[in-house]
Amino acid sequence: MPNTFFAMLARMKLIRRWGLMFSVREENLAEHTLDTAFFTHALIALHNARFLPAGEAPLDPGPGVQLALYHDAPEILTGDLPTPVKYFSGEIHTAYRAVEHAAAESLLHLLPEDLRREYRRWLLPTEELARYAPYVKAADRLSALVKCMEEGRQGNAEFRRAAAGIRAALEEMALPEAALFLEEFLPAFEKNLDELKAEEDPL
Repeated sequence: MPNTFFAMLARMKLIRRWGLMFSVREENLAEHTLDTAFFTHALIALHNARFLPAGEAPLDPGPGVQLALYHDAPEILTGDLPTPVKYFSGEIHTAYRAVEHAAAESLLHLLPEDLRREYRRWLLPTEELARYAPYVKAADRLSALVKCMEEGRQGNAEFRRAAAGIRAALEEMALPEAALFLEEFLPAFEKNLDELKAEEDPL
């Protein structure tokens, strides 16, 4: 009997995000996941290059990127619950976390038994990976902020308030790597392709 786990992961591209918002271009969960993985890698690279305390070993970006790849995988089964609903109250948030956990367990049980231990680390991470959680969370928010900026560039004011809230949440994290990304890398997302290419090659 064919195994269905990876076919279920492929359905990320069918899960629409920002369900309560008008979007010029819809974003799916697969796109968001890839952005989050890219940004997680970037934040960890910034940590190692510019913020590594003397005498401390560099962070391995691999676990962070793998966490990012699976951070929203339960939404394949639950769909993307809008943030205002998810955080409407402590009770709703706690209940949703339980639903997410159950969805992750359901995905794990689609795997052959000899692979479940490997994937459990990423779908249901334990304390051993906690040091990577702030980078994945910041990357998740950076992905959302970039989406807001893209919509704004298309003249869609629907995302203006969300952009302000996400930026404030990033700043409140006080993660120096995220602050540097906002300053050094985020402004380029306001540019179109011709502008980006012009900066690379002024000729």
